[in-house]
Amino acid sequence: MNTNNILKRLQSIKNQNIQAFSNYIKSIFHTKGKTESPYNRMILISTFVCISIGLYFFYVFHNDLEQFNADKTSTSLGLTFVVIATVLFIYQVLFFLFKAYNFYKYKPVATVSDKELPSITVIVPAYNEGKQVWDTLMSLTESHYPEEKIQIISIDDGSLDNTWDWMLDAKDKLGNKLEIYQQPENKGKRHALYRGFNLGTGEVFVTVDSDSIVTKDTLRNLVSPFVKDENCGAVAGNIRVLNNKKEMLPKMLDVSFVMSFEFVRSAESNLNSVLCTPGALAAYRSTAVFKCLPEWINQTFMGQPSDIGEDRAMTNMILKQGKHVLFQKNAVAYTNVPEKYPGLYKMFIRWGRSNVRENIAMAKYVFTDFREGSKIGSRLLFITQASRIIMAYPFMAFMLFFVLTHPLLFLGSTLLSILILSTFSVMFYSYRYEIKESIWAYTYSILYTFALFWITPYAIATANRRGWLTRGLAEKK
Repeated sequence: MNTNNILKRLQSIKNQNIQAFSNYIKSIFHTKGKTESPYNRMILISTFVCISIGLYFFYVFHNDLEQFNADKTSTSLGLTFVVIATVLFIYQVLFFLFKAYNFYKYKPVATVSDKELPSITVIVPAYNEGKQVWDTLMSLTESHYPEEKIQIISIDDGSLDNTWDWMLDAKDKLGNKLEIYQQPENKGKRHALYRGFNLGTGEVFVTVDSDSIVTKDTLRNLVSPFVKDENCGAVAGNIRVLNNKKEMLPKMLDVSFVMSFEFVRSAESNLNSVLCTPGALAAYRSTAVFKCLPEWINQTFMGQPSDIGEDRAMTNMILKQGKHVLFQKNAVAYTNVPEKYPGLYKMFIRWGRSNVRENIAMAKYVFTDFREGSKIGSRLLFITQASRIIMAYPFMAFMLFFVLTHPLLFLGSTLLSILILSTFSVMFYSYRYEIKESIWAYTYSILYTFALFWITPYAIATANRRGWLTRGLAEKK
């Protein structure tokens, strides 16, 4: 091959790469089809404009950062804060490396044979879910699970819409494959599950939200750890977002969920200490459930009955028994998430309140000899979560002070931090799924930093309040 041919070949490869990169950029910023929101492209462009402006501000004002740090360390209070912040930062970096190592070591338990599979009871509580509960029940009956080993129970928790009608239709189509029950009034998800636990006959209880869709192999993958690990008390499923085809919030949350489940819970699972089995998809050994069921249904916080955080509470009580709580990456469920800001922050408030309550509960046993073997992983996970709660108010005060004294420097340094920290989420999601969807991690980080930063402090201050918030129930004080 002569030199001219080689040069032409190299030029052709170069042009192909440029075109491929151009098409990739277009695929990110150009919406396709009727399912995409027309605002998504604008939001993505705005995200990178904001980050670019932030980088410019940091470049211009970075000298002020040195002066700002010098001013802080000139006082005892400021120096104390800097020392604490530095120690926490170093701890977070080391803890991230610790999680990364455990993520690398994690492997989901292989699916067992039909003969080895345990009998299961699948419980689907429903409230004001409409047709979605019908879709959920249909997906469960299509599972690759021995028919003689599965019992499906769905409980209408006093819905005000046509949920019961859809459950009746499902019962008509599925016959003896499905059992349906109706609560006389709305009592809350915990009470619906409680009824299901008492009606269930399976060796393993599987809880599925009424707006979740499972894959055909989800159930068998989810319960296989109970066969392989006799000390396994609970298993968390892998949750992805179902309604992420149009609106931007579900797209952001899908990237966040992948990090929360496939990275964080994978690491926790390697430590046998997943802290929360999600309500959307979880499995519990029936003997472990019945051991803590009276405490769980009668749980109170500051004298008030607990009507939120039933999944985190059950996980906590099973961990307290000394049982292993694992995560199955190959047990996938797709669930609906809020598409608008009010629904999103209400969901986070509910999660935040539950997190405060259960960290207090966990503090009572995590430093005891609550199970055989190593407990260091559980304790480190607790310390990390507790430190975020303890430091919520000091860091918010510092942030407000920073904003008032150096607003442009705050904006620049914050957006630079978002660019650096969110890049890991982008890379992780890109490796697992689609690159063009991964960049929603940057948008989500900006949203959380500037529009949801108040959630944890507010959840701490209102941890005693009741109410589901996102199901049309009034919040109770």
